Amino acid sequence: MGYLKKMLCVIACTLSAIIMVAQEQKPEPDTSHKVHVLQEIVISASRLQEKQLTAPVSISKLSNSQIQQTASPGFFDAIGSMKGVHMIVPSMGFKIINTRGFSNTTNVRFVQMIENVDNQTPHIGAPIANALSPGDLDIDHVEVIQGVASALYGMNATNGLANFTTKDPFTTQGFSIQQQVAVNHVNDPNNVSARLYNETNFRWAKAIGKKWAFKINAGYNRGYDWVADNRSDLFPNGNATTNLYGADNPAYDAVNGYGNESSNRKTLTLAGKNYVVARTGYYEREVADYNLQNVKGDVSLYFRPTENAQLSYTYRTAFLNNTYQRSNRFRLQDYLLQQHIVQFKNALFQARAYITSENTGHSYNLRSMAETMDLSFKDNNKWFADYTNAFNTAYAAKADVLAALHAARDAADNGRLQPGTAAFKDKLKQLQEINNWDIGAALKVKAHLVHTEGSFDLGKFLHTGFNLQVGADFRDYIIVPDGNYFINPTDSGHNLNYTSYGFFVQASKRLLHDKLQVSAVLRGTGYEYFNLKWNPRLTAVYELTRNDFVRFSYQNGYRFPSIFEGFSNINSGGVKRVGGLKVMSTGVFENTWLKSSIDAFTAAVNKDVNTAGLSQAAAIEKNKGILQHNTYTYLQPEQMHSFEVGYRSILFNNRFSVDIDLYYNFYSNFIAQIEGSVPNTTDSTQMPAYLYDKNKQARYRLWTNSKTIVHNYGTEIDLLYLVDNHYSLFGNASYQTLKRTSANDGLEDGFNTPKWMVNGGIRGVNVYKNLGFSLSARYQSSFYYQSFLVNGNVPAVFNADAMVQYSFNKPSLTVKLGAANFLNHYYYSILGGPQIGGFYYTTLTYSLK
Repeated sequence: MGYLKKMLCVIACTLSAIIMVAQEQKPEPDTSHKVHVLQEIVISASRLQEKQLTAPVSISKLSNSQIQQTASPGFFDAIGSMKGVHMIVPSMGFKIINTRGFSNTTNVRFVQMIENVDNQTPHIGAPIANALSPGDLDIDHVEVIQGVASALYGMNATNGLANFTTKDPFTTQGFSIQQQVAVNHVNDPNNVSARLYNETNFRWAKAIGKKWAFKINAGYNRGYDWVADNRSDLFPNGNATTNLYGADNPAYDAVNGYGNESSNRKTLTLAGKNYVVARTGYYEREVADYNLQNVKGDVSLYFRPTENAQLSYTYRTAFLNNTYQRSNRFRLQDYLLQQHIVQFKNALFQARAYITSENTGHSYNLRSMAETMDLSFKDNNKWFADYTNAFNTAYAAKADVLAALHAARDAADNGRLQPGTAAFKDKLKQLQEINNWDIGAALKVKAHLVHTEGSFDLGKFLHTGFNLQVGADFRDYIIVPDGNYFINPTDSGHNLNYTSYGFFVQASKRLLHDKLQVSAVLRGTGYEYFNLKWNPRLTAVYELTRNDFVRFSYQNGYRFPSIFEGFSNINSGGVKRVGGLKVMSTGVFENTWLKSSIDAFTAAVNKDVNTAGLSQAAAIEKNKGILQHNTYTYLQPEQMHSFEVGYRSILFNNRFSVDIDLYYNFYSNFIAQIEGSVPNTTDSTQMPAYLYDKNKQARYRLWTNSKTIVHNYGTEIDLLYLVDNHYSLFGNASYQTLKRTSANDGLEDGFNTPKWMVNGGIRGVNVYKNLGFSLSARYQSSFYYQSFLVNGNVPAVFNADAMVQYSFNKPSLTVKLGAANFLNHYYYSILGGPQIGGFYYTTLTYSLK
């Protein structure tokens, strides 16, 4: 809390002092620049052009001028400093943004759009982060809705939405090129030497007469990714009953070590006691390629048949190599994404259709790579038999237990492939192409997303005197079954389809001499395998004075299962991950026993054998009551309700803006996972013994719904003060917390969000001729992170960014020197992910009109 208090004090005291001076001096606002900055126009809040002041929900805007003045290396990083935004970094090339809690590395509750086009990857069912985003040269502004946006946008936008708007080629023409050179891994605690990062972007836009225009964007970056090498033991008490901990624990399971997880363990009876033993496994850095690369670009053609109508076609693509994190971590290698987009809009009507195609190329699962690398050397039965024999030999030769355990591992690992050798590299390359996670590691997915939508301004058309919009959309996910990741459960040999449709009506009206604006939205959404769900939104905005507004909103949102949650069919490390739809998991739910109870049962049996001297059979009989049969069932949509009140104002002669909101949400039917086993017997008397022996059970991980009802609430504040035409101060803070009130089964996705996030800083524009600068700092409190990869506390983060830039008029060249996390405080944004340090960059931007 020390950093938090200091930052809050700095922000509050600095702004207060300057405001007091401003009030005393009462300077005259001498330009419209201040008004323009503080009264931004937004569209995403209501799908209508409106002032941000009067928007009915919490929405923030990052303008083009703010992007240019940010100390972040690029516009996507700058989003992480916006009000209420939490950014996590599984990879330099795969950054995830979220608002209002329940964050994870596959953020299916937050929608990310480019010009109202969803840029999710089809099989993941979530945004592809910054891999397919626009380049810095073409971004015009970013709008972020904090909180549910399902009523207008559907598509599972229960946490929030970000919409990226690019520059119009009719109004922003010319050629520009940007070159960024940076250094990272400075004093990296993971023993990685400093590395260079290069990024090149160019943009060319031109209008041909008044009716035609085109633009071309391309970008290329290359560097060395942040390294995930956390070696903390995930199973530190696996042999507590024999007092073996740390490096002596034969069940040691490093966070970023793979091939030594629960499915790679076995309980062995050695010298009269039970020991849990895991295979050795490999560290992530031994099986991962951290070379980072992304080639992306887009081509757009625009036609304006009339002054108020526009038809456009855009092709967007990205070809990337980076790291992606889910329940496991993946190397995305030669991963290709493509989008074809057609859009039309005029004063009354908007329509768009697009298709997104995905090919995972030569990507692979890092855990499966480590596991199958071990298995290719020696199968489990042989390895554990060799381990047991070597232990018995060493123990018989008068070695103590600890020495015998180490000797047993050395003997069982004899001949194991060693990282860095030619044989190891050859095997890794071979396993990278085997599309079966029991014997290989390849991620071979081809998928498509087809989407069409349209909206019509019925109010304008009918001259109703109030705003009235209607719209509809249709979406189809098309998955090519690969036999490992996906199958078609109903029509083998054909593509798997998962369709949805939606429609909405929105009405708004000004009342009380235009001081009160009320609006209502009703959306219906239907997904295959589910009934139609209704999402209402009710809002009211009241004008206290010309520049002071209060708002209230109620919204209801649904999240439907993604393709992966509904249809996955993966064997991995002896555990089969199965989608939660009935068509995928009939019979499995009904016969499963929960892993949490099996683990507790196994630990209790081992304790009684090791400390009470019971026989294994007697210990199993004594503790069988611990076992719990599965009570969960097939997937249903997740639901949430949200209430929000807010206040926006512009004060002190258009110099100071404030935006405050308070919200309260409650959720039910969280989509989550359970893990369990089906014993290979129908004899109830034999089931406990079968559930104790991993060789006598089939293990599953199933998508289902949590029974917990959870509530989260919070508040956010955003401040901006224009000192004069050159200097501005900014700050924001958010507080969010979680409260469980009933049936805490612990299955719901982790809240995974800091209680406190604070940003603040100062910007200077043309402080001396064309010289500008920015200095900002960020604090986030520690938080508990929950995932299937690892659970635990993420330490608090405090870092700072800085930059100075100078713009030359002739030639039109801007030189920017900056650093993100310039104090080089290495930190984790999530557990299981990499440590992130300083990023020191130089950016040159040249423009030719």
